[in-house]
Amino acid sequence: MGSLNSAVVTAEDVVWLRDQESFPASARIAAVSLARRIGFDEHRCAEVALAVSEAATNLGRHAVDGALLLRVVRTPQDAGLEFVTTDEGPGMADVAKSLTDGTSTAGTLGIGLGAISRLADTFDLHSLPGRGTVLAARFWMKAAARRTSELGNPVVEGLTRTIAGEDVCGDAWAARPGGVRWDETARPDGSDVQRRTVPEPRSSSADPLSWAQLTGFRPDAAGSRQQNTRRLVDPAVSDEEALLVMFCDGLGHGPLAGRAAQAAVAAFRSSTAEQPEAILTAIHKALRGGRGGAVSVVRIEPRTGSVYFCGVGNVSTFVVDPASGTRRSLLSAPGIVGHHMPTLRTVRQDLPRGAAVIMHSDGLSERWQATALPGFLDHSPLVAAAQLLREAGVRRDDAGVVVAKGAW
Repeated sequence: MGSLNSAVVTAEDVVWLRDQESFPASARIAAVSLARRIGFDEHRCAEVALAVSEAATNLGRHAVDGALLLRVVRTPQDAGLEFVTTDEGPGMADVAKSLTDGTSTAGTLGIGLGAISRLADTFDLHSLPGRGTVLAARFWMKAAARRTSELGNPVVEGLTRTIAGEDVCGDAWAARPGGVRWDETARPDGSDVQRRTVPEPRSSSADPLSWAQLTGFRPDAAGSRQQNTRRLVDPAVSDEEALLVMFCDGLGHGPLAGRAAQAAVAAFRSSTAEQPEAILTAIHKALRGGRGGAVSVVRIEPRTGSVYFCGVGNVSTFVVDPASGTRRSLLSAPGIVGHHMPTLRTVRQDLPRGAAVIMHSDGLSERWQATALPGFLDHSPLVAAAQLLREAGVRRDDAGVVVAKGAW
């Protein structure tokens, strides 16, 4: 299996805009304001304005129930702008043809999607005929685009959406690299050994990686997978690379739920723990005195083909095999992090080659099936997450979803 690259980028969901009479204009104004705020020059602002206008216009002309998310993405050095669009149909029967200039079903010039793909530094689109379409486009300044292209393709991305009538979302997620391998040996008598954590040493010249969204990978065709399904025990020192992902659904919704979710993110980012249950314990301490919430943590080890999981509350976590479409659920214990914690237990699940790990709040129904979304895991984690939100999201609650997938 492949290995991970220590590249970092964060995403901040700023605003969701819905299709209405002034949709293209309001989306363009919001996008340009955001681009200027993060330091884009006027030329790049004009390109962002054109791309957002085309996307919003397409939603208004061709789509049902269109929505557009504006977000800021950051690396330790740079800031960029990204937008995501979703709709409920009619979808595209031939995406490649739709991206070709001159293709239109509404009597226009038919250059909208092609223009967006040319203006954006990264572009991805997935459409389900008769169901709906998701599009994502990311923009950097020229020097930043060159630096970020060296980081590789993202392996973990997600997005959140507030319940109607609220400005703050109670769902949040975060990811960071890990560097300790789980040793699956046990005592001869079959009992668990005492767990311990030994962080992987970092060079003094490395940038701190205590926050944000991990991206990038280096494929390793010679990597092997372990098929051991025993419960993990003692972590041992190793150069094994890993990805740690946390999802929090703050209790209720609104500002207090949002505060709990952000406290969980801060505790996750600042923790040096490598074990999911040790990280969850640190988050429990951070959430005391507040709303509390449901929290799950996964540790993904691509080279060993392993996923380690510990969760409390109603965060849904799945390992999905794109080859077969099967999904395996990782079950959380009942409780409220920050208030009532059960005895924590970290469990191991196989990570099939090319599999995705998906975490989401109860703002998405668990009834979705990968086989009903053909091809969505062939796209970027962000587009896969947005397609799940479009397909399974409910409007009566905050909704959030994160997808981790790579060439492992």
